[in-house]
Amino acid sequence: MRFDHKIKKLLSGQGLASARKHTLRSFRGNRFPLEKTRVIETIDPVAFERIRQRYAGDNPTEDWRKYLDLDRWITINIRRIRDIELDLARRKRILDLGCGAGYFLYVAQLLGHTGLGLDLDRTRMFAEITSLLGVRRVIQRIRAFHPLPDFGEKFDLITAFMICFNSHRRPNLWGVAEWDFFLDDIAKHLAPRGRIWLELNRESDGTIYTPELKEFFLKRGARIDEHKIMFNSGVHEPASTLPVGH
Repeated sequence: MRFDHKIKKLLSGQGLASARKHTLRSFRGNRFPLEKTRVIETIDPVAFERIRQRYAGDNPTEDWRKYLDLDRWITINIRRIRDIELDLARRKRILDLGCGAGYFLYVAQLLGHTGLGLDLDRTRMFAEITSLLGVRRVIQRIRAFHPLPDFGEKFDLITAFMICFNSHRRPNLWGVAEWDFFLDDIAKHLAPRGRIWLELNRESDGTIYTPELKEFFLKRGARIDEHKIMFNSGVHEPASTLPVGH
């Protein structure tokens, strides 16, 4: 890399952000090392192998069996932790919607954060893995126009990855009205200046959201990076006061 290019990068927003992260990681050097091998070493290998043997031979068409691949999913969740900068942040209370096997919350807990997951109880495998990892979870389906349960606490961060609760790849895929209700509802569970981090799946036609839905997210104060919908300090006023498409 040429010297002048390095100087331009350093003076750019990207360079300053990179320098900030490097400095913060230096100060957080006494935290658990965020490395795949070190994370996996903290998981009881005998107990996890028993779970693997119980479920690996089940119907190979069942998509949830892929979560038995620790190497893959710990790597994915370390990347999520770094994307959200939880490796740099002070202790956070996290609510993870659709927590699955609980790997994201487990890695976050190794860094000193506390977490609660919410998911369905459709496969015993998830219950066994979250129990092994010490990840707390609440069992409830997320449905359009239905509020989340009372968790008895507020959260500094609410996350949802690979979202399917929006009727992903189904005829009744959520639109503006459903998302409007959902954002109003989860805002009630946020601590002051709490953050929301949502990651959508692609639909069958290759799109992530309609132009109308993208405009709606932006009007509610989101920062959008392809499939990532992020609210960095709460959620703006309901969209009923911010007409979409006008």
